[in-house]
Amino acid sequence: MTSPAHTPKPPYYAVIFTSVRTDGDNGYAQMAEEMLALAATQPGFLGFESARNEIGISVSYWASEEAIAAWKANVAHRQAQGRAKDWYAHFRVRVCRVEREYGY
Repeated sequence: MTSPAHTPKPPYYAVIFTSVRTDGDNGYAQMAEEMLALAATQPGFLGFESARNEIGISVSYWASEEAIAAWKANVAHRQAQGRAKDWYAHFRVRVCRVEREYGY
């Protein structure tokens, strides 16, 4: 069983990536695995969650907007972003500040 990311007490930031995939893998699975491993080494990375059916929803959690900007500017990440049309028919990125959370 998979569990949600363990995040610190708010505030922190969430980057929500929603997408519709193109047909075929086209190297996506390997690149996604590599990008998650790389993101996890970045200063300010707090966690990651993902689910996919007709629409994929991936959420990465970050300590600050500066950490998000540094990840967006990472050279390897930018190269992967350059292949977006190979993998996604549509996508949207939303950046949010998490003010509160609750659950069990």
